[in-house]
Amino acid sequence: MQDSKDLIIQAKELTKTYSTGKVEVHALNGVDLQIRHGEMVAIMGPSGCGKTTLLNTLSGLDDISGGDVQIDGASLHQMSDKKRTRYRAEKMGFVFQSFNLLPVLSAVENVELPLLVAGVNPKDARKRAQAMLELVGLEDQAPKRPAEMSGGQQQRVTIARALVNEPAIVWADEPTGNLDSETSKDIMDLMCRLNEEKRQTFVVVTHDPAVGSRAARIIRMRDGKIESDDSNHKR
Repeated sequence: MQDSKDLIIQAKELTKTYSTGKVEVHALNGVDLQIRHGEMVAIMGPSGCGKTTLLNTLSGLDDISGGDVQIDGASLHQMSDKKRTRYRAEKMGFVFQSFNLLPVLSAVENVELPLLVAGVNPKDARKRAQAMLELVGLEDQAPKRPAEMSGGQQQRVTIARALVNEPAIVWADEPTGNLDSETSKDIMDLMCRLNEEKRQTFVVVTHDPAVGSRAARIIRMRDGKIESDDSNHKR
């Protein structure tokens, strides 16, 4: 039994059902999961097994059908939508396969955006955004717009944006899905380094064994359930 103080994510009997007309799809079937502060966890499994649904329900991006999710002891799905949105903005960072950068903004403007939304003074937000771009090795790309950067550079900007508010948890859904193998390795090197240096919790959904092998723990899913949980895996 783990000490609850060590846990940042707890899911109990988590279920998610999608209704499409007459058909019900059981995307999650009673998932129990505990993740400790500072862990890097990979969630793997075949297409349609529920791994992205699990990430979306754990992070509060998607509603749940049953069970409970607690982040740092707070019950996420008992919050109002407004409170949950603010909680995500303060505690979480997100990295997606599609980058989701705003094309009309420069790299530094994309990175500082979460801080401005959170009410940080613009001058301070700019300083923090520039420091984060330096951390991911892109200080020289600060004035460029996404279209002027490579896919790997855009994903580094995405990671900088995800980390700029110093979140307790970073959720990454196929973060290397649009990148070649060498760039994928660079991105995983960066995420592993930040995990070790900052002790932030990373939860990474991936179908790529090379990406999964970099995590300290691999959770494998099938048919909406956890099939195996290899906590002794070493990257």
